[in-house]
Amino acid sequence: MDLNQQTTANISRLSSTFWNVADLIRDIYKRHEYGNVILPMTVIKRFNDVLAPTKEKVLETYENVKNLEVHDAFLRKASGYSFYNVSKFDFDKLLADADHIEQNFRDYLNGFSDNVQDIFNNFRFWQEISVLADHNALYEVIKEFNKPEAYLGADKVTTADMGYVFEDLVRQFSESTNEEAGAHFTSRDIVYLMCDLLVAEDADVLKSNGVVKTVYDQTMGTSQMLTCCEERLQMLDKDAKVKLFGQELNSQTYAIAKADALIRGADANNMQLGDTLSDDKFKGYKFDYCISNPPFGVNYKIEKDAVDKEAKQSDGRFTVGTPRVSDGQMLFDLNGLSKLKEDGRMVIVHNGSSLFTGAAGQGESEIRRYIIENDWLEAIIQLPESVFYNTGITTYLWVMSKNKSELRRGKVQLIDASGMKVSRRKNIGNKRYDLTPEVRDVITKMYGNFKEDEYSSNSLHCESKIFDNDYFGYTRITVESPLKDEDGNIITDKKGKPKADSKKRDYENVPLNEDIHEYFNREVKPYNSDAWIDEKKSVVGYEIPFTRVFYKFVEPESTEDIAKEIKAAEKDIMESLNKLFGEVK
Repeated sequence: MDLNQQTTANISRLSSTFWNVADLIRDIYKRHEYGNVILPMTVIKRFNDVLAPTKEKVLETYENVKNLEVHDAFLRKASGYSFYNVSKFDFDKLLADADHIEQNFRDYLNGFSDNVQDIFNNFRFWQEISVLADHNALYEVIKEFNKPEAYLGADKVTTADMGYVFEDLVRQFSESTNEEAGAHFTSRDIVYLMCDLLVAEDADVLKSNGVVKTVYDQTMGTSQMLTCCEERLQMLDKDAKVKLFGQELNSQTYAIAKADALIRGADANNMQLGDTLSDDKFKGYKFDYCISNPPFGVNYKIEKDAVDKEAKQSDGRFTVGTPRVSDGQMLFDLNGLSKLKEDGRMVIVHNGSSLFTGAAGQGESEIRRYIIENDWLEAIIQLPESVFYNTGITTYLWVMSKNKSELRRGKVQLIDASGMKVSRRKNIGNKRYDLTPEVRDVITKMYGNFKEDEYSSNSLHCESKIFDNDYFGYTRITVESPLKDEDGNIITDKKGKPKADSKKRDYENVPLNEDIHEYFNREVKPYNSDAWIDEKKSVVGYEIPFTRVFYKFVEPESTEDIAKEIKAAEKDIMESLNKLFGEVK
């Protein structure tokens, strides 16, 4: 069986089976603590069932090599995975000795290889064993996880299946804690769209022969973005070798990502724990693709000192500029771009503020300028509202490439896909709409065709527009007016030049494709004949006026129609009053 392909295993049934363990521990744990037991136990059971077929071979090998200084490779080979367990116990044997369940369970967990021990440590599971044992619940929990319907062997449940199970469990855990589920994972319809955009222009290359591609997620959560991307690449070329790399701040979701990597047979060392902004685990690495959904609207006070320090380094990731401390999302643009190969591509999620926040010369504007003037911005796609679990706001996908196709050079494509949404039968958190396969196909094709176009069908609407890079740039000029005395005379300095009146200082944003003097003479001079430009203060800025370029004027109702509506409303009100109180004049 191909471990990366999804089977017909009932994902909901499996996740419900595990989450039902909550019934056993409800008197021991508060609802928001259930995941502290259920998530690590699911991982442990997966390891138990996956290793079962080679258990005896591993134990036999261990007896032969346990006295050797280096025996790890022998045991990995015996298990068939990059991890193993040398304890004599498994779930069946644990349940055969109820009187020593805690001691034996600890022995069983200690029998795992070091890379699995790291997962248990990040789950902080050891203390939960004591809590369960002290309340006589450990045996019952293990028994529940060992039921036939809880079987997680690789012959029945693939890694793709497990990804969905983990995702569903994390969602339920998040919802039970009133924590934002989207803080841990992005819904798969969005991830699939991001993956399709990421590889759209490489489809022909990927279909050729067993290529090797690297994919990096700087805020990987449970790593499902990475595994979805691997899935998409291997759909284009089943022989493609895809190496996944990711970094995650939350220790629990990192533990799930690492467990998933081990079971898939991937290099679990490519999954790293730490803060991407202040503790870059992949310094010097270069990747083919970067895909991520970083936090937006979140401050980076904790990382600020490290970010500012690196911003002062000539080879630092953040030398271009740093955004306001209240929202660090654009720092992930800089980190991601620093990690791309010369022909690499990135798709990243942002909210609307990244389009325009920050005046000319400020951090956000400087980051936009850096991206656009290097000709790395391919497209920005506006998604519908309410498609994420944890927010109902409008979001945008930024597609960036270090090596644009000749057709795209010097251009930026904006796609308004806010009308591409299909209502869900049941909301999940803030998610009220899905991006169905039809929706994703339309958006991906519109991006791939790279032309001004419009699509309308079955209540779905999408529109594409294309602009020169300099359309988004402007020069912020400082307009000075002279200082005058009480008689209205202009006050000059020793050189006879007018002194500027700081109270009358004004600013104008002049499009880059227009001469600032021509603009000044047309827009300012007729209304302020004494004004002048202080050219030493001119600064170039960039913003993306997404809403403005897709704005459509709607003709207001005529006064006659409005009057008719008012009269009709008055008539209805009077009829209602007459029914209640009798005839009213």
